[in-house]
Amino acid sequence: MSKKQFIPFSELKEKKAIVVDSTHPNGLTLSHWRGAPTPDELRDDTSAAIVLNAIRNNIPGLELPYVTANHFDIDGFVGVWSLLNPELALEHEELLRQMALIGDFRELDLNHPLAGEALKLVCWINARERELFYKPFAADEMEEKEVIQCVKKFEYFLPRFKQVLKDPDWERGAWEDEVGDVLLGYRTMYSPATRLTRHPEIGLIIIETTEPVHYYSLFSRTSGFDIVLTCYDNNRYELEYKYTSWVDISSRPTLPRLPLAPLAAKLNALEKSNRTWTYDAVTETGPLLRLQGDTLNREEAYDNPTQREIYSSTIEATDLKKIVVEHYRKANQSITPKYNWTWKEVKALGYQE
Repeated sequence: MSKKQFIPFSELKEKKAIVVDSTHPNGLTLSHWRGAPTPDELRDDTSAAIVLNAIRNNIPGLELPYVTANHFDIDGFVGVWSLLNPELALEHEELLRQMALIGDFRELDLNHPLAGEALKLVCWINARERELFYKPFAADEMEEKEVIQCVKKFEYFLPRFKQVLKDPDWERGAWEDEVGDVLLGYRTMYSPATRLTRHPEIGLIIIETTEPVHYYSLFSRTSGFDIVLTCYDNNRYELEYKYTSWVDISSRPTLPRLPLAPLAAKLNALEKSNRTWTYDAVTETGPLLRLQGDTLNREEAYDNPTQREIYSSTIEATDLKKIVVEHYRKANQSITPKYNWTWKEVKALGYQE
């Protein structure tokens, strides 16, 4: 495979490139974004996995000399780096796949032999990103948007990742605090303090635990599910659509996202506090339904639950769980799970409400 160069997304106007974790007509798209023209034989759950499939199969189009992405995140970075370092990428293929799963879907599985090492690498990127640049979605509030600012992140991480990949302990000081937080939360998720109720027919998992934990810990119990209802002590709740239902995943069929407005209306009819149940549009990457959710910007909503206040409701947990389950059972009764929902289909379901 020919040697490649990373270029800013804006240069796609003049140069054909391999487009990772995004879409653009001027090149080869390797992305799990909904509706992306990724070759069918390469499809996988994460964009990084799609890139690794492409490298392993040496598909036509890989001869393009440039690589780009329109944003920076773990999945996209792993895909871009792999195209620039294909031999090393195949050597560490399973580790890189784990990084993408943890970073994008937040599904940490420490039963996997490489998940612990992948977690260190993900947390190293998180730490340096916060320290030297800006948090995910913070560019929404800046004059220069993500597509422009993310270039500096790629230019920093691309030449440094090889060293940390080979020896994560070289950067232990950067990742150890977050890894410690994740491991503490992971222990809570697998302790008697946490109870799970699974409703696979509607793609919902209910997690009842005492206090919020890191997302990598919380979603460690959610593999195979796309809606998470978290119930904390003192009637504190959040319902969230996972990122798995924003993209096209290939490992299993899914139900479409349904608008959160009808469920919010049911909860507001019962809520006796001075707070209001609010919700994000289903086109957001991880829509939340929560009390006073409209007070969060995208950066705060993406951040870990431990970093935001979750308010107490007057609705008892038993009642709230029943309302949510019955709502989704009724809403999905005539819908069959399938692969590759289009946004047109998802939005049409919303208009029917």
